[in-house]
Parts: sequence; structure tokens; C-alpha cells
Amino acid sequence: MAASSSGFTAHLGFKLSRFSSSPFHAYSNGLDSRKKKRRGRLFLDGNGVRVSRISCCCSDSVVRRASGSGNSVEKPEEKRSHRNRFQAIPALPFPSHQSRFGTKQEKFYPRCTPRNTGPQSRDTPPKRDTGIANEKDMGINLLKENVSETGTNEDGSTWFRESGEDLGANGYRCRWTKMGGRSHDDSTQWEETWWEKSDWTGYKELGVEKSGRNAEGDSWWETWQEMLHQDEWSNLARIERSAQKQAKSGTENAGWYEKWWEKYDAKGWTEKGANKYGRLNEQSWWEKWGEHYDGRGSVTKWTDKWAETELGTKWGDKWEEKFFAGIGSRHGETWHVSPIGGRWSRTWGEEHFGNGKVHKYGKSTTSESWDIVVDEETYYEAEPHYGWADVVGDSSQLLSIEPRERPPGVYPNLDFGPSPPPPVDDLPDSPLPPSQ
Repeated sequence: MAASSSGFTAHLGFKLSRFSSSPFHAYSNGLDSRKKKRRGRLFLDGNGVRVSRISCCCSDSVVRRASGSGNSVEKPEEKRSHRNRFQAIPALPFPSHQSRFGTKQEKFYPRCTPRNTGPQSRDTPPKRDTGIANEKDMGINLLKENVSETGTNEDGSTWFRESGEDLGANGYRCRWTKMGGRSHDDSTQWEETWWEKSDWTGYKELGVEKSGRNAEGDSWWETWQEMLHQDEWSNLARIERSAQKQAKSGTENAGWYEKWWEKYDAKGWTEKGANKYGRLNEQSWWEKWGEHYDGRGSVTKWTDKWAETELGTKWGDKWEEKFFAGIGSRHGETWHVSPIGGRWSRTWGEEHFGNGKVHKYGKSTTSESWDIVVDEETYYEAEPHYGWADVVGDSSQLLSIEPRERPPGVYPNLDFGPSPPPPVDDLPDSPLPPSQ
């Protein structure tokens, strides 16, 4: 099997098409007509809780609300026992013959809009090789009040939605909203959590976590984070973004995992990278790459990818380049190992002198070799195509997070550790190990 980059790319292109199934329908789709008068009664339930019962003249939906102030700060499990809302939500996934030929007024003015509808289904799995999304694409919309509500749809599927606020030392505050749903037989389900964090040091964070499972057993998980903080060593503002994505097949030995990260500071220092792993039956593959710009013209880039089969065939390709002021080097290797242990490899390198001369050299295990100097222009990217100004412009929601009001005379506790932080790449290569 040839050890070519095109062959490697072909192995990276698999996708689990059944992950795109969507078992949940839009809960309020198809409700149309004019607003009508509602009749309501107040009564006490068996626990002495004041409950309002609202009857809607155009449907059989009933909204049941438990009264409460919603002002206290509680943990999610505490709120479940205090504030519960139940609602049977009318759902029309397909328009009827009558609604299709309704009057203009009925089309534009709904008869009855529920006051408390469930969250829209978000059982969409992540897509491979899509990097880190911008915050506007994540759809984070935190509720302004503490709630805990549940509901059941006409098809028997259920949903829930919770929100709250957690407080801590040093002005820490975390506002969060969690929602989800599942089918009547629990064969499909999804959950999504949003949050924003801040404290008195100027730290701000925006995040999302998603997970789901479909009826065939396919499952997925995804996180996205964006944060603003002051770098401990340079005292410069820094914005960091990251994403992790994972999907597994429920019917075959297949799955994939990706971790992406980006870091930017106000002087142009930038770091980007990704770790990827995938498996499709008897084949597995890995890929890592990174970019580092120091903000003063120095740049380092590297890529390392490899694959293997259960029969013992392995192949891969890697390269690295370092440049500053037009002077630098590139080097790499392509290799292949057969099931019986035979190894082939080709190594190569380039030295760029900054004067239009490039030294090129290389060799292989099949007696290839070259060592020449050629006239050639040197090209490399000294600055990232997406840098500090770009990430600031795309982080308006993060930057607009309001911290808790700090009392007069109270100052944040700044704890700068005795040593630099550990490397960001501390995850194992294969979060989805092959079956033994």
C-alpha cells in the first residue's frame, strides 16, 4: 500500500451518515390563527402551592405552574424540587388540509400561542473537520430568570429546561441554562447546556456542551468554550477558544474524536492546533498539527498524521517548518510499514538562506538521494490569517458579559502561580481506543 498523502486523506473522509437523523419535531410548528380570550382559575394543589390553570379556547393544552420567587441562588438539583412547570404542548408537525387553505388573516395572526413552549430539538451531531465555530453560530441565549420546567408532547416525547445562577468567592458568577428531550421509548435523546462565567479579575467565559443518542445507538458529544483573561506572565489580555467533538457508531466499530484550540494576545502572539483520531472497522488514523506565531515575525508550523490497519499495515507523513525574517528551514518524512515488518521511508529537508538560494536534500530506504542548491523564492506566512483583531471582532457576546458588582474596598485575589502553566496538549492520542 502506497504511503501517499492522497491515500491518507481518503481514510480521513469517512462519515457516519445516520448521525444526521432527527427524531424530534418542532414543538410549536403549525400553530396559526387569532389571539382569543382566555379563562383562568386560581386554586391550591395538594401541597398548598398556588397554581393557575389556564384554558385555551382553541386547544386542549393545559399549563400548570408552581408559584415561587425565583430570586434565590440554588443548585440545579435543589431547584427541581421547588419550581416545576408541566405543560401538554399541542404540536402539528404537518399542516392539515384546512390550515393550508385558511384565510389570510388566519395565516398571519395565530389563534393561540402557548405562553410556555418547550425548547426546540437540538439533536444534531457535530461535523468533522469544522474547527472552532464563532460564538454567533452557537446560539447561546441564557434565560434571565431561574426556572425548572418540563413537558410532554403529543407523540409522547418529553422535554425539560432549567436555568440558574451559581456564585462563589472572588466575585465568581456562573449563569447557566440546560435543556433536553427524549423520545417516549428513550431510544433517542439530546441535552444541551449553555453558560457564562465571570469574576472580579476580569475573567470571562462563554461555553456550550451538547450530547445525544439516536435509535440506532449512535452517540455524540461536543463542547465549545471561549474565554478572556489576563495572561499571568505578560499581563496582556488574552482570548482563548477551544472545541472538542466526538461521535461513535452504534452498529459498527467506528467513531472519531477531535480537539481544537486557539490562543491570541493583544500583541499578536498566536497559537493554534488540533488533535484528531478516527476509526472505521479495521482502520484507525491519527492527526496532529500546530501553529505558533510570536508576534514579532517568527513562525513555527508542524503536522504529523499516521494510520494503521488491524492486519499490521502502517503509514504516515509529517513535516515541520520554522522561519524568521525570510530565513528558515523545512523538513519532513513519509513512511510505510508492511504487515510483515518491512519498512520504507523518505526524508527530505530545505534550508532557506534569505538570499534567493535554497538548499534541498533528502534520501529514502530505496537508495534515493539528492543534495542540491537551487534559485527559489521563499514563501511562508509570518502572521496568522486570523489574528487578535479578528477574534475580538467575533467575540462581542463574550466581551459583553457583566461581572457581579464589586463592593467598595473589596479587591480581587490575584494568585500568580510559581511556574508557567502546563502544555495545552495533555490529552491521550486515542480517546476512542480500538476494541481488544
